[in-house]
Amino acid sequence: MENFAGLQREWEPLFERFLAERQGGDPGHGLVHVRRVVAMAARFCVAEGARGEIVLPAAWLHDCVHVAKDSSERSKASRIAAARAVGFLAEAGYPAGCLPDIRHAIEAHSFSAGIAPRTIEAKVVQDADRLDALGAIGIARCFAVGAALGRPIYQADDPFCSAREPDDAAASVDHFYVKLLKLADTMQTEAGRREALRRRDYMRGYLDQLRSEIG
Repeated sequence: MENFAGLQREWEPLFERFLAERQGGDPGHGLVHVRRVVAMAARFCVAEGARGEIVLPAAWLHDCVHVAKDSSERSKASRIAAARAVGFLAEAGYPAGCLPDIRHAIEAHSFSAGIAPRTIEAKVVQDADRLDALGAIGIARCFAVGAALGRPIYQADDPFCSAREPDDAAASVDHFYVKLLKLADTMQTEAGRREALRRRDYMRGYLDQLRSEIG
């Protein structure tokens, strides 16, 4: 297929229209999140020599079906999104030979699904998506989603889970310990790992500052 820039010119307007018609209520997974993931995936695609014809649609469509964070179906969200994305791409005339790898890249991006990425394209998309949960934007997304779900910022009796198991259904800060601070260790690409460690250090610094402010 054509180069990455050519793919973007031809397909991105179609992907964006498709997503705009299917926006859910999750403040952490709207179009602005998708655009950041696509931009990061494009960088990693070049660095890792991945196929743009797989990475670009998978990055754009990885969250094309909205399943609430607190839904019992959450672990199935990436599989549901992959099926919907592949159906859309087939109807739009995207090359059929690309669809199985696009499906896998979307299925494997999810932390909760627990699907190991088998291809470099799936690794690129997974890293790009997980990086958006780290650093300054990761902190902002964590608290935005927590507020939407009615969760407090922290548990007043033990804000930093010093003497209890973290429970991110109980407070947003707990989510740092349940998931966010662990993401750097799951990175699949060298470029993703470097950026994830930098962003994790920033988040640890934020928690230190929060600790100093609330006592």
